[in-house]
Amino acid sequence: MSNAIECNNLTHYYGKKMVYENLNIHVKEGSILGLLGKNGSGKTTTINILNGFLQPRSGECLIYGENTQHLTPETKARIGFLIEGHIQYTFMNINQIEKFYSGFYPKWDNEPYWELMSKLKVAPKQKISSMSCGQRSQVALGLILAQDPDLLILDDFSMGLDPGYRRLFIDYLREYAKAKKKTIFTTSHIIQDMERLIDDVLIMDYNRILAQRNVHDFMDEFKQFYLEVEDPSIDLSNEEFVANFEKVHNKVEIYTYQSEEFVKSFLKKKGIAHSNFKQVKMGLEDAFIGLTGKY
Repeated sequence: MSNAIECNNLTHYYGKKMVYENLNIHVKEGSILGLLGKNGSGKTTTINILNGFLQPRSGECLIYGENTQHLTPETKARIGFLIEGHIQYTFMNINQIEKFYSGFYPKWDNEPYWELMSKLKVAPKQKISSMSCGQRSQVALGLILAQDPDLLILDDFSMGLDPGYRRLFIDYLREYAKAKKKTIFTTSHIIQDMERLIDDVLIMDYNRILAQRNVHDFMDEFKQFYLEVEDPSIDLSNEEFVANFEKVHNKVEIYTYQSEEFVKSFLKKKGIAHSNFKQVKMGLEDAFIGLTGKY
């Protein structure tokens, strides 16, 4: 399977502040990849490089084999972007804006647009100016779906939606993408949304990638163990097998790719007296915090 997106040795700075160095990202055609990271870790920077708004210090990003700084009109027509803080023509209603956009896209298919508007219970004559932030973001996304792009690049796609509509929309987007064999590269601050949507996860920390793999494999292999230690001064953060170590008084959380047997054997070998040892079941948000740290 070929790649829709390839970023090779991507390096970028803001002044003297390094965002990341030698970053490599590959997104397979037909897959849905979720980019996760704390604020300031480089998510929106990566989106801006992909859409050609920002030129990296070094390295390159390719979309369908073309450098994102010099995409041909034919390749641009295959891409739909949803940018954080998107702008709409707020004086129009949702019927007028659909008609307006349709004139610019030869492959225009308004069915997914109106299907999404129906699910959101937005009236055809409702003006954009009277909508909430979440409704406006979904109008923007509906217009992108109607363009019938092969690749969707979505920055904080569920911003402003309440939990019920987020769930409805995420299920709709995944079903749409799989049925139409679309590729999606997306970010979101609401990680529970990503768990239902994505095939692959890429977790960034400041200046580096912490994980890039199939999301189900990641959730199976990355583990959290809880225990209470007799000596509250114990610090395992520098142990090679520990991805993250959190401690409050004598209550300890160990995040690792190692097995329960390995961790118990390590504690016994080191003579670390403890009680209430157990593995804790995690969701994607728990695993993200466990890998990147709470602070």
